[in-house]
Amino acid sequence: MNHLVSIKHLLSGLALLVLISSCSSTRKSTSKVDGPPPSLSKPKPEKKPEDNKKEAAKAPFNVPAFGKEVKKASYNIAFFAPLYLDSVFANSTEIPGRTMPRYVLPGLEFYEGAQLALDTLQQLGYNLKVTVYDSKARQSVSSLIRSKALDETDLILGAVSNPELKELSDFAKSKEINFVSGTYPNDGGISDNPFLYISNSTLKTHCDALQNYIQDAFTNKNIVLFRRNTAFETRLAADFKASYEKMESTRKSRIREVVWNEATTPEEISKYLLTDRTNAVIITALDEAGAKSMLRKLSVSAATYPLQIFGMPTWDVIKLKEPEFKGLQVYYSSPYFNDKTDYYSRYISDYFRRVYKARPSDMAFKGFDLTYYFIKLLYSNGVYFNSMVSNAPKVITNYNFLPVYLKEGEQTPSYFENKNIYIIQKGDSADIKMNK
Repeated sequence: MNHLVSIKHLLSGLALLVLISSCSSTRKSTSKVDGPPPSLSKPKPEKKPEDNKKEAAKAPFNVPAFGKEVKKASYNIAFFAPLYLDSVFANSTEIPGRTMPRYVLPGLEFYEGAQLALDTLQQLGYNLKVTVYDSKARQSVSSLIRSKALDETDLILGAVSNPELKELSDFAKSKEINFVSGTYPNDGGISDNPFLYISNSTLKTHCDALQNYIQDAFTNKNIVLFRRNTAFETRLAADFKASYEKMESTRKSRIREVVWNEATTPEEISKYLLTDRTNAVIITALDEAGAKSMLRKLSVSAATYPLQIFGMPTWDVIKLKEPEFKGLQVYYSSPYFNDKTDYYSRYISDYFRRVYKARPSDMAFKGFDLTYYFIKLLYSNGVYFNSMVSNAPKVITNYNFLPVYLKEGEQTPSYFENKNIYIIQKGDSADIKMNK
């Protein structure tokens, strides 16, 4: 992407002087979208624009706020992304070297997608006051909270990690504001906030999905989990085994756990493989070096043993171009899949081609998707849309937000998490979705 064009577009839209001085700005449409997609519908006018609060007989999920109907003529949205503007423009408003630092790009691209969603919705008649905050600005999230700048917010959308995730979560809980965490694959230690939505599913959810898929996909299988002797991978192995124990199926096969290291030979690995059935191999390495090291060891056995290899969600960006990987059937899990053929994706791609002279990144698609999805929910159902999330129409990818109860016997969710996980096979030219 032409990020020099992108940052100029960003700065013009955020009212540069205000943004740099206070790390926030009211969002304005930054460039004309040549008409929203004709298939998108305008919001239905509210008969009563003033707040209308009704207590339900029984609040959904045992959260009293969720039993209220709060609809407004205009909604206040707080949008957080790690833009690092104070760092990039520490000495001037010019980009040093005319090249954006790599650490800026994910947050910038997520914002660009969200910006297009906001522009589109506003042209459709959605009355929104959107304030964009740089979560990595000198003015911290905690200071924003103390200044009461967020007190009138109706929805928080954020591409943030800790400590900002925890700070925003605590604030959202105290003010009963729904907060959507868009990109962080972790609950950040949060265990008591039913107003939190985790879109980028946790690793435990990935483990559940992979284990269930393997058990169901192969009737006659030998499941072997290879992990290294680290606390992190040991915990992942425990999650897989817990998922196995929880699964109620007469067809399930036990998971054999093997500890490996760089000195482990292909011959030692082959002792755990069988020739007469599918060997479903799970590798818990999240890093590319570890993943490829294990794949090289397995490639020696590929001609003798039928292998189906399952890796972690971080494998989505790993390229397997080396000759030794040719012919290996490798899969990974992901909460997000976009073949870029749907209507919205083509709309986004056309916009980016015209405005940025480049293709949108996956982060840009995610920014558009989440922003459009949740603001449609907000406008259709009011501030407390929580009971309707499971019925919300798809935009680009499918979401399945379900309540998570971390404490035994709890009646109130610890948070809501996207439980929709795709199993994806890595391909030479494009990855292939294996499940619905």
